[in-house]
Amino acid sequence: MSQPLPKTEENMADDQLSVVKQQAEEYLAGWQRAKADYINLKRETDEKIAGLIKYANQELLKELLPLVDYFKQALRAVPKEEAGSQWVEGIRHIQTRLLEILAYHGVKEMDVVGERFNPELHEAVEEVENGKTGLVVEEVRTGFYLHDKVLQPARVKVGK
Repeated sequence: MSQPLPKTEENMADDQLSVVKQQAEEYLAGWQRAKADYINLKRETDEKIAGLIKYANQELLKELLPLVDYFKQALRAVPKEEAGSQWVEGIRHIQTRLLEILAYHGVKEMDVVGERFNPELHEAVEEVENGKTGLVVEEVRTGFYLHDKVLQPARVKVGK
């Protein structure tokens, strides 16, 4: 049998170099994983913050939504002989400005009459006989979206 060769300084240096290279590769791989984890965490955090900002005013906007229905009801109740008067036009301008402010903040009215009833978007308050089974025939309360999310479902009457 042959005896192992005695380690020379050159062989020992090669072994040390090999060990150091392996450690460097491990450190580099660990650093790359940590960097990728940090980038993912930063992206997720930015997305969460953007979502919070996008919906931060949600509760305040919900409190303003009944005003839209109040304006609609008030303007429906205006007598025909008063319909063109200045005070009615003033009320219409206030209503328009309110809708502009809501739209600026991402609030959009639902258009529900004639649509198929959808429990995710509508609350049925009554079924009415009219031959339009499953379709929304009347809006009782306006529904709204905030960006891509239902802020307030519409209350509707559904045909049966």
